[in-house]
Amino acid sequence: MLRYFKVWLSIGWLLVIIMCYVSLTSTPLEFHIEFKYIDKVGHFFAYFILMAWFAQLYRSPRARLFFVLFFISMGVILEILQGLGGVRFFEYYDMLANTFGVASAWLITKGRLNSLLLSFETQLSS
Repeated sequence: MLRYFKVWLSIGWLLVIIMCYVSLTSTPLEFHIEFKYIDKVGHFFAYFILMAWFAQLYRSPRARLFFVLFFISMGVILEILQGLGGVRFFEYYDMLANTFGVASAWLITKGRLNSLLLSFETQLSS
């Protein structure tokens, strides 16, 4: 069990709030990298980090499945809201990148990377 579970949980929900804000703001983040699909890479990693973070906190298969469905749904809903807002664009490929990020983190944290926060806490304590 994580010693600082409430701290990690608070950080996780803060990340979710930041993700919602960044997704819906009228001034989106701009990447100054010359790569055609850099925004898709950003979507992938943002949702990868969210899922990986919560997978560290909730280790049961049922809880992890909940967060897989939650973050995929969140990505779809935010994309729909972007399309309705008139400032941002609705893109299926963004939803796909979000989903791949969630699925990748879910798969990776089923293995050796399932206790990074626990390892970090152990290093803090010693």
